[in-house]
Amino acid sequence: MNLGTDQHKPKVLSKGSQRIICPTCGNDSDFLEIADGVLITSNYIQNSDGSFTLDGDDSQVLGEIKFFCGECNADLSRFHQHFMEMLF
Repeated sequence: MNLGTDQHKPKVLSKGSQRIICPTCGNDSDFLEIADGVLITSNYIQNSDGSFTLDGDDSQVLGEIKFFCGECNADLSRFHQHFMEMLF
């Protein structure tokens, strides 16, 4: 199997490790996840001095999620599932 020419799967860089590499520019470190229709609910507590402290938040994505190269902005949405599996 020649992984160097298969642009539809992440390339294997070392045994047991898969990294996403942008087929357009070769970037393998900077990526963007963009979600449409996001509802963000943030809970705050007001402190005695009038400042606020975040007490928690909840986000709901109501639309489509896309995945892009952070260098050349190529659409890498086909790698999004792999990204989600490797998010720790």
